[in-house]
Amino acid sequence: MSHDRRVLALALLAGLPAVALASWLVTKVPMSDLGRGTLLVLAIGVWLGAARAVQTHVTRPLQVVTNILAGLREGHFTIRAREIPAADDVLSTLHHELNLLSEVLKEQRLGALEAGALFRRLMEEIDIAAFAFDAGAELRVANRAGERLLGQPSERLLGRTAGYLGLSACLEGETPRIVELSLPGTGGGRWELRRRRFRQGGLPLDLVMLTDISRVLRTEERQVWQRLVRVLSHEINNSLAPIKSVSGTLTGLLQREPRPPDWEDDLRSGLALIGARADSLARFMATYARLAKLPPPTLAPTSVAAWVERVAGLETRLSVRVSPGPEVVIMADADQLDQLLINLVKNAVDAALETGGGVEIVWDVADATVVLRVIDEGPGLGSTTNLFVPFYSTKPGGSGIGLVFSRQVAEAHGGHLSLANRTDGRGCEARVVLPVGPGAKG
Repeated sequence: MSHDRRVLALALLAGLPAVALASWLVTKVPMSDLGRGTLLVLAIGVWLGAARAVQTHVTRPLQVVTNILAGLREGHFTIRAREIPAADDVLSTLHHELNLLSEVLKEQRLGALEAGALFRRLMEEIDIAAFAFDAGAELRVANRAGERLLGQPSERLLGRTAGYLGLSACLEGETPRIVELSLPGTGGGRWELRRRRFRQGGLPLDLVMLTDISRVLRTEERQVWQRLVRVLSHEINNSLAPIKSVSGTLTGLLQREPRPPDWEDDLRSGLALIGARADSLARFMATYARLAKLPPPTLAPTSVAAWVERVAGLETRLSVRVSPGPEVVIMADADQLDQLLINLVKNAVDAALETGGGVEIVWDVADATVVLRVIDEGPGLGSTTNLFVPFYSTKPGGSGIGLVFSRQVAEAHGGHLSLANRTDGRGCEARVVLPVGPGAKG
């Protein structure tokens, strides 16, 4: 039996005793049969009408609630229930809560629509190719950058498999990583691959994002070449200019008639100057070759304490203080580390001699890394902008190679090098961070 019929049946059952009693009383009252029948029909009519009214009064609010909930389910938030101004009325409270629920859902729906629109706009505008593949490796979503990458509109791409699109490698392996892909829209290139899994409509999807790093690398490479050409041009011109000047002077000297009595001395000094500049240029090119051809480190167990003591003992201009740190052995190339620390200690001593200060080497172990610091009491760094620019030096006769070489050594060992002015006093602090590495011990 439906809810409506149950309500009607219960209303009829509730009025049945009163109708039965009224019918019995009518039979006891002396009147004509016509009057008695009229009263019985009237009582039954009132009984049925009251039962129907009860059914309507109970079910109609439920129908209103049903219509409102159906509208909310369909996304129609303009339907409102009529609220009766009565604080203790249950039906009015129900209608009020329904209206509040409708308002909340409306705001959430608008927020979701706005967020979705913003997300789609961002996906369309970013210069990163984004693809979403389902469990069958079929393409479900592609943004504009993805369309340009594949050289086709989304209408032709959706439903194609990753293998057909040439993106099967993007659904395998660890991410993030660098991959080389040959794609119709851009040809070959190097891409940074990132992949994440999400769910849409209850189904798992793999979001693949490809960032073109070839263009960035080409830009960086061009800037490096430009800097290198400027440095090389500067150094070569510094040598060629005096050579050209001296050679012109010597040529004029040889063409003079009669020659001056000391022309042979002038010739010897000029040729010596040309030879000196040629030697200087050769040393410069050898230094550049050394920087460009740093071999991979040959890793072996290396004691940090022994390494520091060995290098500190090589400096004779100033006694370098060594503050003993924890005993730790790392996997490293001892020869390359020696040269790294020699450069840092040499720079620190040069700075300390200007002010009459000292130099100290300390180290510690933290988070599976060795942190070594070379601290000086010199004048500090005026600017850190060009510290690691090859061949740039503020010291007379400096090659501008030491710090660049040292940073290359640190990075080749999986670490890094940084320089900064001290915060606890005058001077500079060089910080070398190196991983302890597998097979090492502390």
